[in-house]
Amino acid sequence: MKNIIVALFSMLVLSSCVITGKMSGVREGMTKAQVINIAGNPDGYQRSGDYEALLYIDRRHTWSLFSGPYPNTVDYSVILHDDHVMEFGPGRTHERQAEIPFVRVPGR
Repeated sequence: MKNIIVALFSMLVLSSCVITGKMSGVREGMTKAQVINIAGNPDGYQRSGDYEALLYIDRRHTWSLFSGPYPNTVDYSVILHDDHVMEFGPGRTHERQAEIPFVRVPGR
């Protein structure tokens, strides 16, 4: 019985490490329409010339052994050039005056 409990607890811990959420299907080279089809409408939007930045807020409820259930929010940015994903991942985008007008700043 003890082995079954340890095995079930191990499976629970390992399954919580899998990356899921809105952005799990997004890949470089996808079109804006494909990103919206996978992740839904963005929560924020910026445009500068041929570049676009889509902001997604992924709200999840996680459970901690020590603090109980709590909401976990992760910001994701998708930077597109000529309607194709060139960069994406956790963090926000900041506009700058350069050849590439957006830079993605990873979350803390």
